[in-house]
Amino acid sequence: MFKIIDGNFRDGQYSDEKFLDNWPMLYILENGKQAYIGESTHVKTRMTQHATAQEKRIFSTVHFIYSSHFNQSVTFDYESKLIQYIVADELFEVTNKNDGIADKQYYKKKEYDDEFAILWRKLQKEKLVKHSIEEIENSDLFKYSPYKELNDCQRETVDQILEQIKEGRSDRIIVSGMPGSGKTIVAVYLLKYLADSDEYAGKDIGFVVPQTSLRKTMKSIFKSIYGLRPSQVLSPSDVTKKKYDILVVDEAHRLHQYKNISYMGAFRKNCEQLGLSTDADELDWILKQSRVSILFYDSNQVVGPSGIDVQRFNRKIEREKARHRIVTYFDLITQMRVKGGNDYIDFIKSILTGTCSRKYTSDQYDLKLYGDFRKFESDMYAKEKAEGLTRMIAGYAWPWISKNDKTKKDIEIQGVQRMWNHCTEGWAHSPEAIDEVGCIHSIQGYDLNYAFVILGNDIGYDSSKGIIVHPNCYFDQNGKKTADYDELLKYIRHVYYVLLTRGIKGTYLYVCDDNLRNYLSRFIEME
Repeated sequence: MFKIIDGNFRDGQYSDEKFLDNWPMLYILENGKQAYIGESTHVKTRMTQHATAQEKRIFSTVHFIYSSHFNQSVTFDYESKLIQYIVADELFEVTNKNDGIADKQYYKKKEYDDEFAILWRKLQKEKLVKHSIEEIENSDLFKYSPYKELNDCQRETVDQILEQIKEGRSDRIIVSGMPGSGKTIVAVYLLKYLADSDEYAGKDIGFVVPQTSLRKTMKSIFKSIYGLRPSQVLSPSDVTKKKYDILVVDEAHRLHQYKNISYMGAFRKNCEQLGLSTDADELDWILKQSRVSILFYDSNQVVGPSGIDVQRFNRKIEREKARHRIVTYFDLITQMRVKGGNDYIDFIKSILTGTCSRKYTSDQYDLKLYGDFRKFESDMYAKEKAEGLTRMIAGYAWPWISKNDKTKKDIEIQGVQRMWNHCTEGWAHSPEAIDEVGCIHSIQGYDLNYAFVILGNDIGYDSSKGIIVHPNCYFDQNGKKTADYDELLKYIRHVYYVLLTRGIKGTYLYVCDDNLRNYLSRFIEME
């Protein structure tokens, strides 16, 4: 079905096959280390054009990809797919820019999507790629790639943000979106686009990632992307050291204030360095140190008193307006992670607010409630074996006793013992993770194929009050200290909102509180 013909790009020597002169085709230019992927209806002519370009003279070999089934809609689509997958495969460093990559619809697209797997296996056989599609799709580099195909909402947001930056029409840009709406994808896409643009050469552009765990992942990803550097990935503290032209801030709701944090001394010194008091927060550092700030924010993901809640966030932005800063708002409204779509997100919100009035049904997404923890654990291992990237995660409803004694287990349910995550940095992809339980600090910002979520005794249900929380069963001390009951109710709801929106293909629940389990069983299928 697919034919791959090699050519000598450096010497301009190619096959005499007629379809090389007038047929929609794909090609891969490479030199053993770097690659460029393209498409054309006249690939020989395109090679002549490339040969005159300085940046293409590094390549020595070209691989033409032909199929009698190709039309130009297909080659446009496959070009985007090959860029995405070959970048994440990491055999080659891909030199393509990411401008113009978007989700494309055309006649019989579903059939061609299925046939792409055949092409990929052909490329594996030719040793032009090394990993399987399944391995690649489970990797962080694929999930957060700046070469992702953007949906219409994401594309429109990116285009408008870039237009506003270029024309100097915005100083502060706020991008809101639910979990899975693609905030991180859009943020990384913007970084890559700016890095590739000549007009931003020499500009100081940084990518702020508040969570230590996700920051390490992003540094690794930036190391693998042509034109990006790990040094561009910053902690909030890094921002205090110099001024930036543009700061892109992912998960801005995870920025901290001087409250319930373990690094108060360092926080105080950073404030003093910037001429601020400790009434300031990490958001203030970013606003002070950047000419343009692009903030990705979700008020429903603030999980503790140290976070930047929506009231505090809005006060800071109103202050910026009073200083004659131009503020622009965007919303990402399409669900991209969870295959259940916005309907599933709305259902989870209604469950956690005690306002649910319907049973969840979907042929796109798995949602089940368990009463037997051994079966819950057994099914998790089965999903991991079949699909990979399946993890057990939970609210902070057990103390972390294994932190100081690795021989002890933290969690025991129905006679089954498990340990909290041994680390937070990169936990989801660590080999130990499948036998552990991840907390909010190890999983926020990450995707899973299947999430097995334990709702601990920190959250319950009362027939007259609805969803309630039990402060004595909540053991995140920094998330609990200084919070009154209503605040704790909000934070614990937010924690479970994050946990219940990690799974791409499905979410499975085990509920410790009997009343809450009975309540949920009215709306969720019991296993």
